[in-house]
Amino acid sequence: MVESDQEYAPDASDDDLDAHQVSTRGGGGRLSKAQIEHAFNEVRRTWEDVEEGEDGTITKTIDSLLQQGKRKRTLKDTTPLQRGIIRHLIIIIDLSAAMTEKDLRPTRYLLTIRYCQDFITEFFEQNPISQIGIIGMRDGLAVRVSDMSGNPNDHISNLQALRKEDPQGQPSLQNALDMARAALFHAPSHGTREILLLFGSLLSSDPGDIHTTIGSLVASHINTTVIGLSAQVAICLTLVKRTNPHSNPQKHYNVALDEVNYRQLIMRLATPPEAHTQQATSVDDSSSSTLLMMGFPSRVTDPKPSLCACHSRPTSGGYLCSRCSSKNWDTVPWSHATSSAHRHKTLCFGCQAPFPTHPTKTTKRLSKARLPKPAFEPSMAFLNRPAQDSISQRKRDEDQTISESGRYACRTCEEFFCVDCDAFCHEIVHNCPGCLSREGQMMAKGDEEQRQNGAAAPEEMEGVVTNGEKG
Repeated sequence: MVESDQEYAPDASDDDLDAHQVSTRGGGGRLSKAQIEHAFNEVRRTWEDVEEGEDGTITKTIDSLLQQGKRKRTLKDTTPLQRGIIRHLIIIIDLSAAMTEKDLRPTRYLLTIRYCQDFITEFFEQNPISQIGIIGMRDGLAVRVSDMSGNPNDHISNLQALRKEDPQGQPSLQNALDMARAALFHAPSHGTREILLLFGSLLSSDPGDIHTTIGSLVASHINTTVIGLSAQVAICLTLVKRTNPHSNPQKHYNVALDEVNYRQLIMRLATPPEAHTQQATSVDDSSSSTLLMMGFPSRVTDPKPSLCACHSRPTSGGYLCSRCSSKNWDTVPWSHATSSAHRHKTLCFGCQAPFPTHPTKTTKRLSKARLPKPAFEPSMAFLNRPAQDSISQRKRDEDQTISESGRYACRTCEEFFCVDCDAFCHEIVHNCPGCLSREGQMMAKGDEEQRQNGAAAPEEMEGVVTNGEKG
């Protein structure tokens, strides 16, 4: 057993203890006693926020905390930004023995698999023309769980197969990063290259120098995000700082506090990242936008079976490419191919145009990701306030993010919603039902006016002809 670096000193003075304290600053200075007391006083005492209601219970406080949590999820920055909608993401999951801990129920391992399944579904909901790959770390090796693909069903089925296996051994961060870099090496330059690391261990068993691997990731323009389950690890912080030079490290490296916070950290990565401008290295290399070839196939059903272009098999249905008019058996035609070189590619067999996962919903999903719905404003319209209510009190009510009346109003249609409907509109529907119903009414009114004008037009024409004959 390795001996301890320090010996226990039972009668040490305060000066001796201060001399052995580890500094928390880069400059090497120690924190003074006044700074330590000030930091301790700033700790939030959550028990002071609990207020007993008139009925003798704390139900009102619990409801208020739940409402604040739901409201916090809807208060997002809706500033229009240029985002990378064509993403290539590799998820690295820790499959070592550290994932058997039960601090996250039921275990870190099972909870991570469940959250990854939910993340994949939400990821392709907001990024329908992107691709994902999954890599695991166990026994000091990197294991390929799922290849790069735009089909979420393949990823979810491969994750469900991991439930039958038990986590074991130690993770190898270097091997996993090398495999992820190899998978993202051929990703096109017009898309993003990202790595999501779910790290539950406090060590990494690497065969070589991991800093060389990090340098290769930086040279390949790969961005990394780390979510820790145990504590902050120094090498993970270095990885995040070097691969995300334009962002705050706290935005890309966080440690999950509980199950709810763990899910929030994972699900927020489904939103497309902001696109940072890069300096042009030559005259031809610029950051200007370029056109990308993309195919949006349409579903067709033939009265008689015909051969598909991908398998040369007679099929009655399929997807017709919008560019070359060749019929493909599915929007992911290579997912059923036998050749490993053509597997898991969403491409048209005829013109090699990439296909989105859901072509009929791609345009709507991209618009939701790029133009999010603004948050609803707290409404005080249903409160029975006295007439002599001061202007300052009303101003404070308007500045609050939590509505005292429990209702929130849309800025466009001015309809009212409860906090549950507010969260549902911004997290699931990504639209306002009041605005959609108003648009439907305006469209129906326009169609009715068009029909009336169309019915009146023949009568006017008949009168013109009759008057012409009389004249």
